[in-house]
Amino acid sequence: MSAFNAYCRAHQLAFRALARFLDWSQPRVFTGAGSIKKLPAFIHDKGLERVLVVTDKELMRLRLLDSLLEGLKNAGVEYFVYDETRPNPTIGNAEEARRLFVENRCDSVIAFGGGSPMDCAKIAAARAVNPKKTVPQMRGQLKVGKKLPPLFAVPTTAGTGSETTVAAVITDPETHEKYAVNDPKLRPGYAVLDPELTTGLPGSVTATTGMDALTHAVEAYIGRSNTSDTRYNAEKAVKMIFENLEKAYNNGSDIEARNNMLHAAHYAGIAFTRAYVGYVHAIAHNLGGIYGIAHGLANAVILPYVLDAFGSSVYVSLAGLADAAGLGNDAMTSEKKAKAFIAEIREMNRRMNIPDALPQIKEEDIPLIAGRAEKEANPLYPVPKILNKDELASIIKKIKEGDQQ
Repeated sequence: MSAFNAYCRAHQLAFRALARFLDWSQPRVFTGAGSIKKLPAFIHDKGLERVLVVTDKELMRLRLLDSLLEGLKNAGVEYFVYDETRPNPTIGNAEEARRLFVENRCDSVIAFGGGSPMDCAKIAAARAVNPKKTVPQMRGQLKVGKKLPPLFAVPTTAGTGSETTVAAVITDPETHEKYAVNDPKLRPGYAVLDPELTTGLPGSVTATTGMDALTHAVEAYIGRSNTSDTRYNAEKAVKMIFENLEKAYNNGSDIEARNNMLHAAHYAGIAFTRAYVGYVHAIAHNLGGIYGIAHGLANAVILPYVLDAFGSSVYVSLAGLADAAGLGNDAMTSEKKAKAFIAEIREMNRRMNIPDALPQIKEEDIPLIAGRAEKEANPLYPVPKILNKDELASIIKKIKEGDQQ
C-alpha cells in the first residue's frame, strides 16, 4: 500500500470512529397517497406560524403545490414562496432564499421538489442560523454546527433521498465547482413521501432519478464504512428499485410502483448518509458544476464505468446486491454475479433510453474534472479501491466516448 493510500484509509477510519458519536436520528415520515394534506395542520399544531417554501418554477407551473399552499392558508400558517431554484442550485439561490426567510421572520422551512430545492433549502436554513459564515466556509464536514429551524422535506422525485440525508450539494457559479456541505444538522426533521406528487413525472426524469437512488445504494454498500444497518437499507433499496423502477417508467400512474420507488430512494438515502458515496458522485458533481448535467443522468451513465474500474475489489459486495436484485443463483461465482449486476445496470439504462456516454464532456476538460473528482473523493470517501487522477481521467474518457459492452 502506498503512503497516500495508507493516509486515505487512516482518514476514513478516523471518520468512521467519529460517526459513532454523531446524531443519526431519522426524520419523522408521513407516508401514503395524499399524505401531503396532513402537513399543514401538523405545522400549525407545532406552533409554527411563518414558513418559507423552497421550490422551483416548473413545480409552480404544474400547480403541484396548490394543495399544500391552500392547506397552509386554511391552517392559519403564513407562507412565503421562493421558486427561483435552478437545477444544480447555486450559492446565489441559497442566499436569495435565506434573505426571504430572514426578511419575513420565518420560523420554519418546507423544501418541496427534487434534490435541487431540497439542497437549496438546507443551505438557506444553514445560512440563516450562521449569518457570519459563508457557504464556502461550510464546505466539507461538520461545519454547520448550529441547529436549523424546523425543516420539512417533500420529495417530488424518487431519487435523491435528500429528505433523510445530512448532505446538501451546491454550485459556485464563479468557479463552476459543485460541492457538498455535510453535517447532521442538515438532516430534515420531517419528510412526506406522497406518491401522488410523483405521478406526473416525465419518463426520463423517473428513469434518471431512480438510477440516482440505485447509485446511492450501491456506493454505500460497496464502501468500507458501511454498517449492518446501511447494508440492510441498501439491499432493500436495490431490491425495490429493480422491482419497481421500470414499472414506474413504463406506467407513470402506477401508484404502487411510485410509492415503492419513493421508499427505495429513502432507504438508499439512509444508507449513503451514514456510509458515504464514492467516485461516481465525485465525477458527477463536477460534470454538473461544469456542464450543468443533471445529477441523476450523470450518475446513471457513470455508475457501470466506475464499477468496472473497481474490478475484483467489488466482486463479493456486488454479488450480494445481485442476490438482492434477483440476478444471482448458487451456481454462480461472486465474479459472475458481480458482472451480471453491472451488465443489468447497463441494460436498465438502455431500456429506459438513458445514454451510455456523455459526449458533451470536452477532451481538454478531462484533467480538470479528474483532478477535482480526486480532490473530492480522496481521502474522505471510503471507496473499495483508491483511484488516482490518471485512473479517474481514463474512466472519464470512456464516459465521454462510450464503452460498448
